[in-house]
Amino acid sequence: MKHVHLIGIGGTGLSAIARVLLEKGYTVSGSDSVASPLFNAVNSAGARTFLGHAAEQIAGADLVVRSSAIPDDNPEVLAAKSEGIPVLKRAAFLEELTKGQDTLAVAGSHGKTTTTAMLIWILDQLGTDPSFIAGGVVNQLGCNARAGTSSYFAIEADEYDYMFLGLSPRVAIVTNIEHDHPDCFPTEADYRAAFKAFLERVQPDGKALLCLDDPETKTLADKMAATDLDILGYGTTSDADYQATDITVVDGSPQFSLRYCSEDLGRIKLNVPGWHNVLNATAALAAIHLLGLSLPEAIRAIGKFTGVGRRFEILAEVDGITVIDDYGHHPTQLSATLEAARSRYPDSRIWAIWQPHTFSRTQSLEKAFIRALAQADRAVVLKIYAAREAYPGYSAEQIAEALPDAKADYFADFDAATAFLLNELAPGDVAIVFSAGDATEVSQAVLDGLNNRVTKE
Repeated sequence: MKHVHLIGIGGTGLSAIARVLLEKGYTVSGSDSVASPLFNAVNSAGARTFLGHAAEQIAGADLVVRSSAIPDDNPEVLAAKSEGIPVLKRAAFLEELTKGQDTLAVAGSHGKTTTTAMLIWILDQLGTDPSFIAGGVVNQLGCNARAGTSSYFAIEADEYDYMFLGLSPRVAIVTNIEHDHPDCFPTEADYRAAFKAFLERVQPDGKALLCLDDPETKTLADKMAATDLDILGYGTTSDADYQATDITVVDGSPQFSLRYCSEDLGRIKLNVPGWHNVLNATAALAAIHLLGLSLPEAIRAIGKFTGVGRRFEILAEVDGITVIDDYGHHPTQLSATLEAARSRYPDSRIWAIWQPHTFSRTQSLEKAFIRALAQADRAVVLKIYAAREAYPGYSAEQIAEALPDAKADYFADFDAATAFLLNELAPGDVAIVFSAGDATEVSQAVLDGLNNRVTKE
């Protein structure tokens, strides 16, 4: 196999695979419907890319990999099958890509991208040169994937479409479990079963780190206790093997002490805000400790970690207004990010500009979204980003209307939302744009408008 064609190459998952393959010396081609930043990045890295899908674009491919969003009747899928070229989804291909490696897999409903990025950054700073695939760009490394020279392969273990069942980790982390992706997992039981199946794939001599602060993850740990899997707990609870204690916040960023059983492992000072990042950092440092690598060096490294693209990413401060980009698309993620914003900007008016992601998630978690958005001082609700779903006749406007004190406004149009924000935002405000879709256009439009306003003054 020398030539791999990726259908959906501009997405987070396949763009990362493309980069790893390119660095391993493969010929890589791929297609997508939109020229996203990641699409352009893999093109610049050496992939042959196509906008749109056509049968002739698979020419020369030995293998075709498709994203979960690509349907069976895609012309490139059909062409590959007619020519006898294997067509795989990510799960099947990742099994081959990570074979023979010491895979460090981070799963969970929330926090897996940041935890994976923390682990990658520490391994990089320790000089281990890991291979990695993350769900976002690691800020200080400038990429979301790399083919390293060591045996370590750190990877974000995505549960959607059961991708993580293509991994056989040496170390598995589960940050939390909260029902998500109802289009893939119709019931909570389906969702829980997938995580159990993931842990059952840990290598015989491997270990699992589970967050005991999360009730569902603790329940899973209890259920797996009767198996041969070596499970260790982490978190702030006293029964955690790796415990974060003495947590304080200094200048908007958390500090804490880390203990392993009765051993004091050191004091950690983070550069990223939020209680959730204490847990993320605890998981990453626990994994490093399990690998037998230098923990003092790891603690120094994580103190320099500045985050991941689109995870509380501070884009700019213009005219006293701070604009932040965030990938949050689940109520718990919105809540955690808004809490972090309150911690870092205690005297500011916090705006949540939210683009719902998929009709099924928005509708099934409607009440939870209302509670999450209520934590903001002001909210702007945008039209739902359909992604892979057809329009079912449901709108997020009713979520805006349900928020208390008329604090929310709904806009189906980005231009209208941008105009409203430019009229309403004032010095001292913090505007967080939550989007797993294309509402980054609003972030940029607001920044452009603010910069134009300052220039005219």
